[in-house]
Amino acid sequence: MAIDKKQVEEIVRAVGGKENIEAATHCVTRLRFALYDESKVDTESLDQNDLVKGQFSSQGQFQVVIGPGLVDKVYDEMIQITGGDRSSKDDVKAAAGKKQNPIQRAIKTLSDIFIPILPAIITAGLLLGINNILTGPGIFFDGKSLVDVYPAWKDLASIINTIASTAFTFLPALIGWAAVKRFGGSPLLGIVLGLILVHPDLLSAYGYADAVNNGTVPTWNLFGWEIEKIGYQGQVLPVLVSAYLLAKMEIFLNKRVHDSIKLLVVAPVTLLITGFLAFTIIGPVTFAIANAITSGLIYVYDSYAALGGLIYGGLYALLVITGMHHTFLAVDVQLIGSQGGTFLWPMLALSNIAQGSAALAMMLVLREKKMRGLAATSSVSAFLGVTEPAIFGVNIRYRYPFIFGMVGSAIGGVLLTMNNVQATSIGVGGVPGFLSIFPNKWGVFFIGMAIVLIVPFVLTVLFGRAKLRKEDRSASNETVNEPKAATSQSASGVSSSTTDTDSNQRTRRADQVGNEAVNTLEIMAPLTGQAVSLEQVPDPAFAEKQMGEGVAIEPSGNVVVAPFDAQVAHVIKSKHAVILEHASGLQVLIHVGINTVSLKGEGFNMHVEAGEHVKAGQKLLEFDRKVIEDAGYPLITPIIIPDGQDMVERVEVTTGDVISNQNGVLKVHLKG
Repeated sequence: MAIDKKQVEEIVRAVGGKENIEAATHCVTRLRFALYDESKVDTESLDQNDLVKGQFSSQGQFQVVIGPGLVDKVYDEMIQITGGDRSSKDDVKAAAGKKQNPIQRAIKTLSDIFIPILPAIITAGLLLGINNILTGPGIFFDGKSLVDVYPAWKDLASIINTIASTAFTFLPALIGWAAVKRFGGSPLLGIVLGLILVHPDLLSAYGYADAVNNGTVPTWNLFGWEIEKIGYQGQVLPVLVSAYLLAKMEIFLNKRVHDSIKLLVVAPVTLLITGFLAFTIIGPVTFAIANAITSGLIYVYDSYAALGGLIYGGLYALLVITGMHHTFLAVDVQLIGSQGGTFLWPMLALSNIAQGSAALAMMLVLREKKMRGLAATSSVSAFLGVTEPAIFGVNIRYRYPFIFGMVGSAIGGVLLTMNNVQATSIGVGGVPGFLSIFPNKWGVFFIGMAIVLIVPFVLTVLFGRAKLRKEDRSASNETVNEPKAATSQSASGVSSSTTDTDSNQRTRRADQVGNEAVNTLEIMAPLTGQAVSLEQVPDPAFAEKQMGEGVAIEPSGNVVVAPFDAQVAHVIKSKHAVILEHASGLQVLIHVGINTVSLKGEGFNMHVEAGEHVKAGQKLLEFDRKVIEDAGYPLITPIIIPDGQDMVERVEVTTGDVISNQNGVLKVHLKG
């Protein structure tokens, strides 16, 4: 497809001109810019550009979605126009990072550390929820727990509790692994560091308060220097600071110690010095800081519960937009470790439900079929704890559902904090979040759940429909006053329904095979796993279908095969994506994982080349699940029919369990 140079020039102009571009690169679907000043971006101009499928800013990068197979041509043309240098993904990432202030960089660092260990913490939370059901008094029997009435279940509950509490007991080891890896050191040393801080020979942090009161805190005597011999179970700050020191010291020694003796010097010296400083300086200082932070939060919670619930419950969705919500993972973990429960997590769960309820309400407000479908599927995702599709795909776009979601969440937050509702662990947000709540507070939590379901839904529907009626009256008046403009007005305003009718007529024509020949291409699943809607993909470019219709697969395997006989149109240099072209000319993008372009091909093995002809079921590429997961990237794989292919009449999506190349996930109806 030829590129209109003027449209590319318009993109450059819209992002502030070549003088506003510090660095630019591209991946398989979008241009990625590090801009000097994002306020200079002309979003309206980008929206009107036929080359642009979407736009958004994320982590200091401004991204313009072009689509697969076209973005590289646009990038080449842009480089010629601007005369700039070609940049790598790391160049843009580094330049974008410099634009972030210290707080943003700190938040990103915490996010990079805690997101990889979330699966272990969430699993522990769910299992603790099951244990709570078995051991919580008053749930099934008055004043008694299930194991009290049926003692045979007691040991089962004990085993579940042991399995569930392990992640929290050895939390410093998990944080040590993730933190040292993030700071550039050896993850194995990070694990050892974490285990050192919870060694059985040390007094458990959970028993420290009692030992202080009883005057029985054990100590080391280093030539007259008394050091408390305590562990740091459930603590976050001591291991974070120690991990940073360990990583930097390891890097320092690796650069200066000869290869022949590195094994004998680097790790032992690094661990010895870091461990010594952890017990003598870092641990005591950060332990005191952590306890002060916790005490401050508890004071606010105890003294101004309603205000705390109003602010955190109401504003949590805003934290999701900025990415700051990852910061509170550390706070939750700290509260659970030191106090046995967190009052923040229950409000998070209600905020997720509130945004899901507001998105669901948009089904009754929106007229466009595609957006109604997005509202439905993204709301389900939010109810299960993943709010990004609902927030970015629907609520922020229309603003008022997002605001009403925050209103409902604020009311629910006040209710929870005034009734001292706490969670024993970090589990799954949304509706399943009740499993993390102390069972004696389930009743209050369910009332809060009813509030965040009803309030945002009702407010969104009432306001949305009133807004539509006002727009309809305005459009009707304009039609009466300017009949010549009726066609254009109806296309943009009254005519959502007209557009839907035209679409339905096209669909009916496509189904009338007897009157018109229609070619249908059924695309089989290119990899084994669970087929889900695009709205569940944690990337706005895919979730909002900016690049086209399609489906996504949560893979259970690690092999991608050809879903039909095809020619390989394009192989992405980083080996994480491939574009296939059917004999009809239809192109399909298979994109393994989200942001996996940053791996630069690590963990991927491509078995085909551009221009090669492949048969259905032939292996295209393999990927290492562990490498991708350890890097913190989602494995979910979008299968996209890129926009701009005039031959496509409509696309049908099938979700559910699929088996590689035996189940169809997309049915593409071609024109003619």
